[in-house]
Amino acid sequence: MQADEGVARRLRIRDLHTLRVVAELGSMAQAAERLALSQSAISKAIAGMERTLGVPLLDRSSRGVVATGYGRILLARSTAMLDELRQGMEELRFLADPTQGEVRVGATEPMTAVVSAVIDHLSRRHARLHFRVEVAHTTELLQRLRDRDLDLAITRVADARAEPDLQAEILFDDALTVVADRSNPLIHRQGATLAELLKEPWALPPYDSFLGRFILKAFQDRGLEPPLATVSTRSVQMWVAMLRTGRFLGIGPSAMLRFPVHYPSLAAVPVELPETRRPIALVTLGDRSLTPASRLFAETARLVSREATEGA
Repeated sequence: MQADEGVARRLRIRDLHTLRVVAELGSMAQAAERLALSQSAISKAIAGMERTLGVPLLDRSSRGVVATGYGRILLARSTAMLDELRQGMEELRFLADPTQGEVRVGATEPMTAVVSAVIDHLSRRHARLHFRVEVAHTTELLQRLRDRDLDLAITRVADARAEPDLQAEILFDDALTVVADRSNPLIHRQGATLAELLKEPWALPPYDSFLGRFILKAFQDRGLEPPLATVSTRSVQMWVAMLRTGRFLGIGPSAMLRFPVHYPSLAAVPVELPETRRPIALVTLGDRSLTPASRLFAETARLVSREATEGA
């Protein structure tokens, strides 16, 4: 392989982007459709890169295309480069007009209550800011930060120092709480315990899920066999729908109830679960600077979190 500055000069950013899209989709035809190019133009671009580098970047077969070992290395390096370029363009746009920009933020479903409060606050002051919100479980969000598909994420973390390549800034600490609809008489029952609620109908996340493991431990720490949930679901929307019948109990982040505009019909059943307290964090990739718009989001997340937790 040639290893001189001439190689770098002959590689075009557009071609690197094309390679990334082809590898992501595994199909020249699909990449052509997404990029609004002809298949021949894409093939020519990839072939030109292979000639320049002197190595094959894609393995082609009747089932599609996949990146070779050489291709994967180039993609890994070019991902960071393309992301830096995107951030540079965001910086320039922000300097030209501080009221515009894009923020790519991820959140777990319960933490969309926090994210939506931040966006509401920001969009009232900066109407030209745009937000791309991705909702996924914590493990996927952290990987997407590493892949530079997200600028930042808001999620519950087991330990703010557990991921050395990521920066986790604690916004507030949050315990799980037993939740019910306001029509459920149990929300007025003082001094209730989990043991007394075991025979109630429950709607819970699976015990092998990120949140489910904390819930399982809460029962086990009290020497209780966890209930067989009537409804087991990873969907917060489904969980809320069951609670709103007035019959079901659930366990979820107390942060959801700190933003009542999102879940006005829900309330906490007075059961203490202090051992489930964990940090809710604003997570970013450690060696990556934020765009101005993302920094605005982070600053507003701190403000909204502080206001929501005062007196809690």
